[in-house]
Amino acid sequence: MMRRVTDQTEGKIVTGTNRADALPKSWEPQTVEAELYQRWVDAGYFTADPTSAKPAYSIVLPPPNVTGQLHMGHALDHTLMDSIVRRKRMQGYEVLWLPGMDHAGIATQTKVEAQLKAEEGKDRYDYGRDEFIDRVWEWKENYGGTITGQMRAIGDSVDWSRERFTLDEGLSRAVQTIFKQLFDAGLIYRDYRLVNWSPVLETAVSDIEVVYKDVEGEFVSLRYGSLNDDEPHLVVATTRVETMLGDVAIAVHPDDERYAHLVGQTFEHPLRPDLTLEVIADDYVDMELGTGAVKITPAHDPNDYEMGLRHDLDMPIIMDEKGRIADTGTRFDGMSREDARVAVREALAEQGRIVKEVRPYVHSVGHSERSGEAIEPRLSLQWFVKVDELARMSAEAVRNGDTVIHPQSMEKRYFDWVDNMHDWTISRQLWWGHRIPIWYGPNDEVVCVGPDDEPPAGYTQDPDVLDTWFSSALWPFSTMGWPEKTPELEKFYPTSVLVTAYDILFFWVARMMMFGTFAGAQTPEVLGRGSGGRPQVPFTDLYLHGLVRDEKGRKMSKSLGNGIDPMDWVERFGADALRFALARGANPGVDLPIGEDHAQSARNFATKLYNATKFALLNGARVGELPARETLTDADRWILDRLEEVRADVDAFLDDYQFAKANEELYHFAWDELCDWYLEIAKTQIPGEGAEATQLVLGRVIDVVLRLLHPTMPFVTEVLWTALTEQETVTLAAWPSAEDTNGGAGVDRDARRRIEDSIKLITELRRFRSDQGVKPSQKVPGRLDFAAADLAGQEALIRSIARVEEPGADFGASASVEVRLCAATVDVALDTSGTVDVAAERKRLEKELAAANKELETTGKKLGNDSFLAKAPEAVVEKIRTRQRVAQEEIERVTARLEALPEA
Repeated sequence: MMRRVTDQTEGKIVTGTNRADALPKSWEPQTVEAELYQRWVDAGYFTADPTSAKPAYSIVLPPPNVTGQLHMGHALDHTLMDSIVRRKRMQGYEVLWLPGMDHAGIATQTKVEAQLKAEEGKDRYDYGRDEFIDRVWEWKENYGGTITGQMRAIGDSVDWSRERFTLDEGLSRAVQTIFKQLFDAGLIYRDYRLVNWSPVLETAVSDIEVVYKDVEGEFVSLRYGSLNDDEPHLVVATTRVETMLGDVAIAVHPDDERYAHLVGQTFEHPLRPDLTLEVIADDYVDMELGTGAVKITPAHDPNDYEMGLRHDLDMPIIMDEKGRIADTGTRFDGMSREDARVAVREALAEQGRIVKEVRPYVHSVGHSERSGEAIEPRLSLQWFVKVDELARMSAEAVRNGDTVIHPQSMEKRYFDWVDNMHDWTISRQLWWGHRIPIWYGPNDEVVCVGPDDEPPAGYTQDPDVLDTWFSSALWPFSTMGWPEKTPELEKFYPTSVLVTAYDILFFWVARMMMFGTFAGAQTPEVLGRGSGGRPQVPFTDLYLHGLVRDEKGRKMSKSLGNGIDPMDWVERFGADALRFALARGANPGVDLPIGEDHAQSARNFATKLYNATKFALLNGARVGELPARETLTDADRWILDRLEEVRADVDAFLDDYQFAKANEELYHFAWDELCDWYLEIAKTQIPGEGAEATQLVLGRVIDVVLRLLHPTMPFVTEVLWTALTEQETVTLAAWPSAEDTNGGAGVDRDARRRIEDSIKLITELRRFRSDQGVKPSQKVPGRLDFAAADLAGQEALIRSIARVEEPGADFGASASVEVRLCAATVDVALDTSGTVDVAAERKRLEKELAAANKELETTGKKLGNDSFLAKAPEAVVEKIRTRQRVAQEEIERVTARLEALPEA
């Protein structure tokens, strides 16, 4: 049969008939991966069919920012999702993995504004709203979406025909629809609330867009009330003295006897005659901290804001959108926050209100992730989603089991968030994004306009846009056509699993749950009903993985210089190596430390698979019907039984999202048992009478291993499996079953025992030969006593692999070893007299002895140092004790070997 195979030497697809010759000498992934991926896409392997009779399985890709590039967190996320969907295709599901990108309001607008400033010296206001948005769309078409090319490079098997963008026409319609549904239900409102404000971007930003940094500030203690110690006064300390321009109260603890007589009194504001400061009592105040009195600026501090609500305080806003002092009626108006901090402190000092010397103070301050400046907590008129009922529905969906969180330990985080959620600020003072569909008319009339409505004549639309998370909260169903009833929604919704890192559990996952259950309740005729008639959830499983960190467990960052570009690993080691290194370390909910050694190890594994398969092909391995089990050798039955155990374990692990355990087991089986042992055993069997059976067993084992590894390592397994089986693609091959391994037969425990005993015996013989100074390639005459070990049938393979010849008539044992096996002891006598260079061996052993003595001396000094033992952690001390024991054992072993050597 003729078929297409990959010629990596030329990097082209060619036709060939010799399966082994079709594979080049070595595995060079860079020459084949891109072409293989495009062939999969062109063949339509990843395109979902909503009319299929197969059971459905679906995942939506967490949409990366249109400005983004693939980082290691993305690479982990995508590897795990691709592993899931590739396996599900092989299991016979109709799979939809839906890709797309997020418009990333702040990130994209900031990038385009910076570009216009650098190239043209203009800002968005020089263009006006409509023209600026056109420029952003141009940027998106020219520069956006770098990450989609990188997704192809790592092998993401997404359905590109269904790629979506959060600002495309269909998703815009979904956003307008749910906004109006929420507005009409009284769940969207406008009010003044405290928000994270970016003075540079001039917009509210979400919590996830705030990063905290330690900064050097100053601690100022100032005095309110009388400057006479005998008259009423209070001293407070602050790191932001400029905010005292908005102070309306001083708070003390209700149990603080020092200030009880002052509660209810008022003080004049030192710098603003229009304000007075009331002394209030509130449990929030820590009377043991500082002076036990706290200045209250409700419009510019989150804790003060909550206290202002409790005590019905005025909330004067003292800064404008650019972070400048404004509307205070003082000489500080127009100053930046930084300049006002100095000027206010000096003005207070002139009045004698600075009671202590100003001292430096390092504290954590929130900064805008996009523009870098310190965030200003600021009272602002914004649009909000009222979340109480939405959060309750989201919590119930998990408590009722409609959505299951993996690992279960993450449930507490989820409930801590949704059970205590605050109303969500959804408006942003940007131009790039979904514009809020609210129109204002005369007499303060407000109209919410749906996607099929025309705004009233003469009305003006709200200038703000919606938070990016608002549209991405609709992602699981808006991407499939909601609010219309589409074949995709009917077939693939709810989605099967959401895969994401635990760090966006609050920002995205909870919001998808809120909007998903709300939309399910509003449009059950489109989204269907969930379990027990409850509103449909957006996904039935939620798998949360950890964060990728460097080898030392540190967060990857520019400041540390420890970031890893996954595309660098793809170029150097291949996409399979990147994917396998990540999947092999991916335990649910646990952070993953990773470094270049992991990638190199994975690359070596791909090479090992490649070489093993090529060797098998050269020795006639093929895939066909297995011979009757009773005709197989012990080794054949052992490897098939082990294959079935591994297959069953891998299935169980993957069903439970235990990617690390599944890939670790595959790695050790393929390397330690298949390559290191069965291939060696096969060499002894293929020349014999059972050659054909061994060729079929070897072919079957490699076939199953490649299919099990395909979800994680798609490229190398595709090349090898198609060469082995002469079939079109492993992408659509059947996922292995028990019938593929040992035919569903039980484990042959006697065969396993004999092979495991043989492996142990060979291992000990190799070690013994090494200790005796015999070269690995050197054959040594020897007598094996199998009287009690039931290994007579394995003697040929033991002798062949251990390189022990039959003894001749003049055999004289010069060395012997006793090996304890499962149920018996095997005595081996060897004649090594003619195989060892005594002088060279003595020199080598003396060098080993010197090193062991030095190690014994070093560890002895440390363990004899009482000061060290008192200070060192127990784990460190125990490690040194272990080193000492190993050194002592090595001295005894080498000394015995030296004494056994004949005189040169």
